[in-house]
Amino acid sequence: MNKQLLLGAEAIALGALDAGISGVYAYPGTPSTEITEYIQKNHADRIPPVRSSWSANEKTAYEAALGMSYAGKRSLVCMKHVGLNVAADAFINSAITGVNGGLVVAVADDPSMHSSQNEQDSRVYGKFAMLPVLEPSSQQDLYNAAREAFKLSESVQLPVLLRLTTRLAHSRAGVERTSAQPQNPLHALYAPERFVLIPQNARRQYNLLLGKQKDLEQLSEQSWLNRLVTGTGSTGVIAFGIAFNYTMEVRQAFALDFPVLQIGQYPLPRKQVESLFTSCDTILVAEEGYPVYEELLRGYFGGDNIRGRMDGTLPRAGELNADTIARGLGIEPKAVFTVPDIVVNRPPSLCKGCGHRDLYAALTKVMSSFAEHHVFSDIGCYTLGALEPFNAIHTCVDMGASITMAKGAADAGLRPAVAVIGDSTFTHSGMTGLLDAINDGSPLTVIIADNDTTAMTGGQQSSATGSRLLNICRGLGIEEQHLRTIIPLKSNLEENIRVLKEEIPYEGVSVVIAQRECVETAARKKRSKVSGT
Repeated sequence: MNKQLLLGAEAIALGALDAGISGVYAYPGTPSTEITEYIQKNHADRIPPVRSSWSANEKTAYEAALGMSYAGKRSLVCMKHVGLNVAADAFINSAITGVNGGLVVAVADDPSMHSSQNEQDSRVYGKFAMLPVLEPSSQQDLYNAAREAFKLSESVQLPVLLRLTTRLAHSRAGVERTSAQPQNPLHALYAPERFVLIPQNARRQYNLLLGKQKDLEQLSEQSWLNRLVTGTGSTGVIAFGIAFNYTMEVRQAFALDFPVLQIGQYPLPRKQVESLFTSCDTILVAEEGYPVYEELLRGYFGGDNIRGRMDGTLPRAGELNADTIARGLGIEPKAVFTVPDIVVNRPPSLCKGCGHRDLYAALTKVMSSFAEHHVFSDIGCYTLGALEPFNAIHTCVDMGASITMAKGAADAGLRPAVAVIGDSTFTHSGMTGLLDAINDGSPLTVIIADNDTTAMTGGQQSSATGSRLLNICRGLGIEEQHLRTIIPLKSNLEENIRVLKEEIPYEGVSVVIAQRECVETAARKKRSKVSGT
């Protein structure tokens, strides 16, 4: 089909497939998950097949994608914004080594924190690494940009960051395809002077990266993602990414004719920006996320004629929309209709029948017997244990932090120190923290909530469950008598309480693995078996 109705995330996936990628590497994280899932479901007709299994974490994903690029093939690596923190070491240094086959990192940011811990803006990383960044404003542009990002990557021999945000990732529009191209032939690059980053080589490569900046700026000046919508009036708007859509909606709804400079490729096209500032008395800077370029423009032009997030003209936090842009232009939008309160808001909760419910029932009972009730948790479905009726956990900071924070608290003298972490999160970034605890003999109990999947993002395959988790813990050095398993069911409540009561007071490292398949995953398997799919 030449035209398809696609999510923004799916448009990137299709664009990458049609660009001839040989592999996609990713760890699931909303709102980026659908990119990889689309490729997993739609690459069967590609010859040779596209590698598309999930990686253990974002760092391993990025490094594997860099290795595929080294071999001359095109590779895509996908993650959400906080995942780029995990991959940052490889990401920053790959700007120094450069690439061989095209390497594109698709990063989905989450302004308003719909499913995230922060509103982090990945453009900061692109600017920090001095790499090209593309930020399309529509599903069609995402498809086209994904295809062209690989050409750009190979032409400048650098990774390219492709940024999208939740609203664009999870909305649908028609996407017109163009003809697919074959995968690159294998042509591994023998270039130790580039890829062996000893100081002598790194200094030379860094100077080469600096020398490319003028070329990258010139490419931005010529990019179809950067264009001026002409208009009259003394106020102009510089609209970045999806903010361009909101700006054009306001322009049409109120029959306005102000000039709009659309920015979708970085570094900034300096000449186009300077031209707009010359022709306008006031500039509204509309960018989804941090005021990254508003701050830069204020430093360059002075702040007297610039409006945006930094001076409160636009809200400092959360997503933009057409109404906030209108208010930023001095127009108070009028509601055409109001949404009736037909559905009462309700907080998220664990699924009925979820094994985490029975785990927390046992843990809460045991912890109530101690004067201190601190339980360090992690990122996953089980984070909902912080809410009523459980109130069972007290921290959730970043992937893997449950074990290391519990270790630090134990080292400080807190007793008991208990960590709760999921199977996928444990193999993502929990194993090294457990190794630290074993090496130090820190007194803590780690509960691995093993539901046999990466449940929070839709049931993707976990890197280790069941006996593999047991073997990993044995290999790290957990004593056999303090490596326990329980099955979180109501019928096992007393037995599970007994096991936890035995392990939590232990003045050493113990691991309790709570093994029970996610109820949603089990239901999907049952439906698939019945339907024969």
